[in-house]
Amino acid sequence: MSNAAAAGGDGGTPPPFHPYRLARTLTAHTRAVSCVKFSNDGRLLASASLDKTVIIWSSSSLSLLANLSGHSEGISDLAWSSDSHYVCSASDDRTLRIWDVRSPTFECVKVLRGHSSFVFCVNFNPQSNRIVSGSFDQTIRLWDVKTGRCVREIEAHDLPVTCAHFNKDGSLIVSGSHDGTCKIWDVDKGTCLKVLIDDKGGPAVSFAKFSPNGKFILISTLDSTLAMTVALVLVGDLRYPQLKASKLSNYAAGKFLKVYTGHVNKVYCITSTFSVTSGKYIVSGSEDKFVYIWDLQGKNIIQKLEGHKDTVISVSCHPTENKIASAGLDNDRTVKIWIQGAA
Repeated sequence: MSNAAAAGGDGGTPPPFHPYRLARTLTAHTRAVSCVKFSNDGRLLASASLDKTVIIWSSSSLSLLANLSGHSEGISDLAWSSDSHYVCSASDDRTLRIWDVRSPTFECVKVLRGHSSFVFCVNFNPQSNRIVSGSFDQTIRLWDVKTGRCVREIEAHDLPVTCAHFNKDGSLIVSGSHDGTCKIWDVDKGTCLKVLIDDKGGPAVSFAKFSPNGKFILISTLDSTLAMTVALVLVGDLRYPQLKASKLSNYAAGKFLKVYTGHVNKVYCITSTFSVTSGKYIVSGSEDKFVYIWDLQGKNIIQKLEGHKDTVISVSCHPTENKIASAGLDNDRTVKIWIQGAA
């Protein structure tokens, strides 16, 4: 299997890379911008901040459409529903809020309560009827979107949960933690199917997400390493058919499918992502204030985007256009939009 196909593409010769340039800087937040994400339909962009707000922007005009207030503490993460109808925000106030971005007032329709400490990460499943959240209380919770009730609590880790992400069909969750472990969970049963990384005492697993085709997982650890591994789950002699992939990488032997380095990530839980609109790339923020873009196949850095004045904590790639959004911490407080093409 080619590495382009591995990330969800169709293989073949990759197109030439066209460098990105800074197109706009968005300055409405008054504290660190913790998360930025394009909606799945590409029409909207959401940014979350320690200033306790979520801002909704037009992806095309980059005008500010709404400033969502209600959290009593800073917001660490946000997620879009698959139909781009809702945004869910995760806050240090121990709650999650679901916002209806198609209502005229962008109203908050549900407040999810149950975590006993900071809620650090959130994602919708592909069907958008469930939400997964991870918290400093060391648990993962599954929520029913319609009722707002917690339907499962998983005592997942021994230290704060840094990430929780569904696979392509919503049957699995990958989670990471400051305890140095990365695990795959069965959504229906709430059981741990596989420990991908078991390095207690080692660097924290700061971020993990499934590739678009669900067969691979991109994992970030606080030793300035991004790695991609196969998301093959073995339970006895059973294999999950949707995860049949190439050889299972062996973390114990130090073998990942791909490893991406060069950026700086030792303190913050920086998010990274896949870019699939014009070739196959890995995009990540960095503590040296750059946005890094790697060639997925060759693992080489092909561009560093300069402009932020603090750690770039979050990046998001537009689903159909060659556009990247990035977010900076407190000495920056901006969202920057990068596009391909001449100025």
